[in-house]
Amino acid sequence: MGKQEEWGFKENHELHAAAGFTIRNILESIIGNIDQKRSGKPMIHLGHGDPSIYPCFRTSVSVEDALVESIRSANFNCYPSGIGIDPARSALAEYLSKDLPYNITNDDVFLTAGANGIEVLLTVLARPGANILFPRPNYPIYEARARFSEIEVRHFDLLPDKGWEVDLDGVKALADKNTVGIVVINPGNPCGNVFTFDHMKKIAETARELGILVIADEVYAHLVFGEKPFVPMGVLGDMAPVLTLGSLSKRWIVPGWRFGWIAINDPTRILQQTGVVASIKSCLTISADPPTVIQGAIPSVIKNTPKSFFLNINKLLKEASDLFYEKVKEIPLVTCPHRPEGSMFAMVKLNMPAFEDVVDDTDFCMKMAKEESVVVLPGDVVGLKNWVRVSIGTEPKVLEDAIGRMKVFCLKHAKH
Repeated sequence: MGKQEEWGFKENHELHAAAGFTIRNILESIIGNIDQKRSGKPMIHLGHGDPSIYPCFRTSVSVEDALVESIRSANFNCYPSGIGIDPARSALAEYLSKDLPYNITNDDVFLTAGANGIEVLLTVLARPGANILFPRPNYPIYEARARFSEIEVRHFDLLPDKGWEVDLDGVKALADKNTVGIVVINPGNPCGNVFTFDHMKKIAETARELGILVIADEVYAHLVFGEKPFVPMGVLGDMAPVLTLGSLSKRWIVPGWRFGWIAINDPTRILQQTGVVASIKSCLTISADPPTVIQGAIPSVIKNTPKSFFLNINKLLKEASDLFYEKVKEIPLVTCPHRPEGSMFAMVKLNMPAFEDVVDDTDFCMKMAKEESVVVLPGDVVGLKNWVRVSIGTEPKVLEDAIGRMKVFCLKHAKH
């Protein structure tokens, strides 16, 4: 053996740093801290938006049948086009148009693999010197993907005392001539809020004033159970161009299908004229596709899912929201300033000075997992230190058990 070879490759530390932003990475660390021998309790996972493991949240039989039919047809074992197959795009265009004052066509809909649409849009909009406006708190995959795009991220606040509305004065103060867009998540992840039409109109007016587009993350579209209806940002697409991100994952309770879309809501065709739509198509040709068999199932999924399924999911989430909001009031040292009214999350504020031996939100999550086998997401991950995000998408008895364990934990660690 001679001396040690000098290799030209090495570990990519930037990837590790980006992975540190992700929900998956953080939750794996928290779950790894669980000590079931010590707690004697089964794990309750309230850290992510995936209620599919619970029988009451099982997707519709019609959805399962659509996939089986797609597979057995043998028509969808092939490669798809980069932007998706026409029947799926047409079905989605018709579905989305029902909520708009104008119609979109299959030419306005592009299919994506799960949340890959975020990566596509950040790649398309990136250029030297450009910046984009993200909410704080935010869905962290935006932060992770932005690290690999040539674009600066600037954060505007969502205001908890105003139902997590956008701080529009803050948006205007952040923007400059190099700002390309603003990200708006509605229904809200992580906050569980739903924007009013009037507030959305103000967002669109601000975007038009600044000369920027709106990325409307509507992955939780129609999952609303408060007094405010869901209104898609695309309704205001004639005021400012809107790129809508959607997904089958949440409304149909199939997150493992990894199927999403980008919809162009731009009746004035500004995004066509500026080349953004062409850039999206080019980016998709070098991106991962959703499986063709799932694309093949989409027309049947859209057409045949009964309204009763959607109504039942929203009923379950409303019951969970009411249960959580009332029961969390009984827990010392924490407050939930806003009743969840959309998506499947609630943000809970920790009164850190009142804890004896818990130093911050991450420490809270790690210790509660170890002692009570309850998993929630540290607020620091979504940009809000000393808060936690709680998923309410679970069975009532499981949620009540989790709240009880959280109360035990807080009482144990409170200053006396």
